[in-house]
Amino acid sequence: MAAGPVSRMLRQVLRSSVRSCSSGAPVTQPRPGEPSQPAAEELPRRRQFLREFAAPFSAFLTDSFGRHHSYLRISLTEKCNLRCQYCMPEEGVSLTPKADLLTTEEILTLARLFVKEGIDKIRLTGGEPLIRPDVVDIVAQLHQLEGLRTIGVTTNGINLARLLPQLQKAGLSAINISLDTLVPAKFEFIVRRKGFHKVMEGIHKAIELGYSPVKVNCVVMRGLNEDELLDFVALTEGLPLDVRFIEYMPFDGNKWNFKKMVSYKEMLDTLRQQWPELEKLPEEESSTAKAFKIPGFQGQVSFITSMSEHFCGTCNRLRITADGNLKVCLFGNSEVSLRDHLRAGASEEELLRIIGAAVGRKKRQHAGMFSISQMKNRPMVLIELFLMLQDSPPALPSTSSWDPLGIQGLRHRVGVSSQVSSTLWKRCWVPQTPPLTQQQLGSGSPQRHYSSHPDSDTDPKCLSPMSRASATHSGTLPTSDQLTHVDMEGRAAMVDVGSKPDTERVAVASAMVLLGPVAFKLIQENKLKKGDALVVAQLAGIQAAKLTSQLIPLCHHVALSHVQVRLELDSTCHAVVIQASCQARGPTGVEMEALTSAAVAALTLYDMCKAVSRDIVLGEIKLIRKTGGQRGDFHRT
Repeated sequence: MAAGPVSRMLRQVLRSSVRSCSSGAPVTQPRPGEPSQPAAEELPRRRQFLREFAAPFSAFLTDSFGRHHSYLRISLTEKCNLRCQYCMPEEGVSLTPKADLLTTEEILTLARLFVKEGIDKIRLTGGEPLIRPDVVDIVAQLHQLEGLRTIGVTTNGINLARLLPQLQKAGLSAINISLDTLVPAKFEFIVRRKGFHKVMEGIHKAIELGYSPVKVNCVVMRGLNEDELLDFVALTEGLPLDVRFIEYMPFDGNKWNFKKMVSYKEMLDTLRQQWPELEKLPEEESSTAKAFKIPGFQGQVSFITSMSEHFCGTCNRLRITADGNLKVCLFGNSEVSLRDHLRAGASEEELLRIIGAAVGRKKRQHAGMFSISQMKNRPMVLIELFLMLQDSPPALPSTSSWDPLGIQGLRHRVGVSSQVSSTLWKRCWVPQTPPLTQQQLGSGSPQRHYSSHPDSDTDPKCLSPMSRASATHSGTLPTSDQLTHVDMEGRAAMVDVGSKPDTERVAVASAMVLLGPVAFKLIQENKLKKGDALVVAQLAGIQAAKLTSQLIPLCHHVALSHVQVRLELDSTCHAVVIQASCQARGPTGVEMEALTSAAVAALTLYDMCKAVSRDIVLGEIKLIRKTGGQRGDFHRT
């Protein structure tokens, strides 16, 4: 039997004895002349009452696996003035005619029906929900529904600063704001529109009005913003934020690719490199997020692991699209039109049977990530979720000041202090890379040096391509006499490093590029038409170290704490000597990162000089030394 009649009987009994609040919990009438009870004191009493007197959960919102669906997401509009790369095709989407979208009254009618049956949380989404003209009125009317405990909104934040005071007064109790980068120019690249400063203003306004935590949704995409993880986390030191890192998910038009997805475990490893004391928080019932906190920090960090570790077993969510379709799974392609039945005059009982049938067909879990990417589903903007809206922000740096490959991020990544965090939010400050400076050996020296570390002390010397250096090992364990990346049947296999302890790992590799006299002189005098070859090669080497796991198939991803690339000219050989060093703390070594860095720097020099001479020789790519690990240290002498 459905819970609706039981719930209604309970409310009638309550109304006959005492005045009730919108939740159905009893409220004591104040005596004449006495002030009303503050809302802050009343709320815990209302929640306690709802827990103690909750009716049996509706059969219509319970699926065949016993999951109770108490959370409804309603899309208010398909429209959005941004074109987020993970959400919408660049050319936009075909919008549903206005006549086919739910009207305000239809939205409220469906909301009332779902709340009667046990929905206690509604989140308004889009498109961008805050561009709907009557959004404040919708929130106010939802706030009147008995039994509804939470009204939330997922927004891009651009209109938030202007509307939030009205929304809070109307009854809005929870806010999620989408922000995928802290770099203004990169923001414009990701969303294909302007608006960064408006989003920051909206987040600051939410904190100012007392929302805690303010949830910030960040979709993490490899090669785009995964290098900003530490900067986002550092913001939680002095601000009541819940920064939620979301695995990149496939939807129509967003050109999803597995290689773009950064998994939860990879992100967590990166964070623990910087903050080993990171603590896991207890998981809330039906939560989609795995939450963590750094001791002493005001806010927290969460991970939405839809792709790598699904949470289907505790899913309690249903969705209504802007055109009135009920979706029981975000990644499912089956929908049922509540709008059509509503407009055909269906009664509440008929609508409940339709809803119950749809919920009953919900599968135990969604398909795997590779299957999802092949399924036909709406673009994200036509379902709902973390979207953003265009407005007219203050002038931003041009996109030319940002390198989509992250070449400018040469600094050693460290936590941002609470003072810096405050500055970032109030002034929209973004850490800038200090300009690279050329170093000369001396005023009379024709030799040019380029190092990514100012304290490099490596001496230049001519390395003959035919020379061979000896190697020494230290430590108790010898090198393995078997290939570790091949299984018993000869197939390629990745080594499992899960049980290995984290240790400090350092590796240094070198390479040599024999240029010939013509190309060497042009580099020495910095007269190549393509530009400063040493600068470009150095940056390429640093970037290559960070991308090694994407270039070498069986390499583990390593969160590097430091990369140094040094290039020196040797006039006796007409050569450039390259030395690359990498450092990290983890269960696996970084020699591949160092070797890749040196090799790519050498290849870049070839590319810069090939128009001048094709008689260029790349050689002596080798490991110089490595430290850390169970097999001891290695030093080439």
